Amino acid sequence: MPIHEFKCKKCAKVFEFLFLNSAEKEKVVCPSCGHGEVEPLISTFSLSGSTSGKGGSLPLSSSCSSSGRFS
Repeated sequence: MPIHEFKCKKCAKVFEFLFLNSAEKEKVVCPSCGHGEVEPLISTFSLSGSTSGKGGSLPLSSSCSSSGRFS
């Protein structure tokens, strides 16, 4: 369920809208003034977690055991 940012063309308020399905894109209105003309903004995203090297990295390649057993 993506969250998109919009800017109202009437009052310039920036707001977020959570889409539960693609049909809701037609229903976006400004929550401040109720105006229906809004423009989508390019948003950034963030990831939570750490890459400080404390077990957070994955190996670049993996190998299978030639014995056919699982370890």
